[in-house]
Amino acid sequence: MRADRLLSIVLLLQSRGRLTAHQLATELEVSVRTIYRDMVALGTAGIPVYGDASGYQLVDSYQTRLTGLTADEARGLVLTGLPGAAADLGLAEAVAAAQLKLAAALPDALRERATRMRQRFHLDAPGWYHDGDSSDHLEAVADAVWRQHVLAVRYEGWTREVDRRLEPYGLVLKAGKWYLVAHAGRGVRTFRVSQIRELTVLPETFAWPSGFDLAAHWREHIAEFRTRLHKGEALVRLSPDALELLPHLMGRAVADAAAAGEPQPDGWVLARVPIETETHAEREFLRLGAGAEVLEPESLRARLTATISTLSTLYPPP
Repeated sequence: MRADRLLSIVLLLQSRGRLTAHQLATELEVSVRTIYRDMVALGTAGIPVYGDASGYQLVDSYQTRLTGLTADEARGLVLTGLPGAAADLGLAEAVAAAQLKLAAALPDALRERATRMRQRFHLDAPGWYHDGDSSDHLEAVADAVWRQHVLAVRYEGWTREVDRRLEPYGLVLKAGKWYLVAHAGRGVRTFRVSQIRELTVLPETFAWPSGFDLAAHWREHIAEFRTRLHKGEALVRLSPDALELLPHLMGRAVADAAAAGEPQPDGWVLARVPIETETHAEREFLRLGAGAEVLEPESLRARLTATISTLSTLYPPP
């Protein structure tokens, strides 16, 4: 809408000072000719804008107080440092507008500090080798969370697809992946949004659970997950190179257990380390190549022997 754009022009000039027509056009994604027409409209409305060959600026220290946030902009405030997450939730424009209004409302000294922070610090949530989740249902899920609407979903579980009726309490972004915390049947559970195959937002609403704290629930969920993560242990010999790789490939708990192991005469370390399932442990130890030798349990060693034997047929010596 043109009124929104005119207000944005005033806030941009107020927060950033002199700007050229081209800079304004780029910022607002319109043509330079549109900016020229908008400047005439602002002058007609009594906004003291001065323009010359070097650009436009507000005169006489003009300050607008029209910085109130819309509902969507207020919703997006928590995501002002996560533009990617805001875009995923359909709030990119609202977050950008909220940032602009907040910057315009700040005193000059604080505005300069905020600008410097934005220029020099950036948070990129996904990991190096993963771009994060994509889901056609994320926006709808976020809206249902906000409006407390019940969801009917078809969800891809570990073994099969299941139908669930969910009361969505909140969304969590972890390592680039979106998780929905929702009440489902017997209690509060966690669902990965990208594994929702079908979704219907029902007209039915639900009451927000008294005393529920999303951040506290998530901390407890992570602690419980880590407790259940390692169900067994393995006795392994690890080379110095493998010890350096452990924190990056198998996590801090495994690396700490290996560091407490018994040094061997050949420079390797003998250690008992926690493992998940043997299937998972097999994949993880194979990543260490010839830097790891599993001694126990025998069943895990047998799995590795069989896999390595198969690999040797695929890669026979020249």
